[in-house]
Amino acid sequence: MNKKALIAFCLILSAFTLKAQQIQRFNPDTIRTIVIDSAVNIISHRLTAKDFIDAVVHDTSFYKAFQNMKRYAFTAENRIYTYDKQNKVNGKIYRKIRHDFVDGKRQTTYLINQDEGAVKKKNGKYELYTVEMFDYIFMNAYNSDFTSSSSSSALGKGKNAGYKAKLKALIFTPGRRISGIPFISSKTEIFGPELRQYYNYEFARGTYMDSIPVYRFKVIKKPSTADDDTMIKEMTTIFDMNTFQILGRYIDMKFSNMFVDFNVQMDIELNRFNGELLPTKITYQGNWDIPFHKEERASFLIVQKDYNKAP
Repeated sequence: MNKKALIAFCLILSAFTLKAQQIQRFNPDTIRTIVIDSAVNIISHRLTAKDFIDAVVHDTSFYKAFQNMKRYAFTAENRIYTYDKQNKVNGKIYRKIRHDFVDGKRQTTYLINQDEGAVKKKNGKYELYTVEMFDYIFMNAYNSDFTSSSSSSALGKGKNAGYKAKLKALIFTPGRRISGIPFISSKTEIFGPELRQYYNYEFARGTYMDSIPVYRFKVIKKPSTADDDTMIKEMTTIFDMNTFQILGRYIDMKFSNMFVDFNVQMDIELNRFNGELLPTKITYQGNWDIPFHKEERASFLIVQKDYNKAP
């Protein structure tokens, strides 16, 4: 992958269940998983904003949920849509994939693999770098180390190894400074002394998956803040009220300058199976544009279900 493509993916993949500045077009996600009851006074719950911030910054369970997949058979359904400049659908990809174990080895079977429209190049590769990177991150998630300290040796050799580590850090450890990302490294550390002045914190309580009591911690750009002062406009994290584990994360990112223009919303949700957290839903809406490269507009809905522990 060339550096232009890298820049784009650094921008779109940061790691997510309410809408803020959503792109106004078709959204394949119709699954309602959280219902907010009311705002909450966290002091009465013997909590502080620092408790939530520390949990976001130091959490490891979120990326471990993806590593947990290597011990499970499961079914994944991927719906991917691409758009023209009028936000009309011009390409569709639908894949239903079964991940199983045969004689102790992982086996991937495409139950359905359908393409419609101009989604692939003549060489068979997808037109959008967005699709290729999502496949790398999520289709092979259980084969990789998602820690923020991932070294290039843990991700394989080659000139792109270090770049992949940065992409994973953006997704699974949000709120930290990610060095080496052109134009936006200084805008990822939203809890740091330079950026926290631009954000408000909001707390609420609700119910997740119809039964799990949760806290919602929303970090949202102040109305008085100039657009170019921030990249992350909103980051919402869903915490299990009883265990304080992170069950979901939504992020809204938007930034524009002479080098890049992007508008992205992304959501990742987890649930428990056999007491372990596993990813159940990933949604993405995004536009990005960089010089000398075709603008990319796409949305995704990835649902993973039917988890069964490997024998």
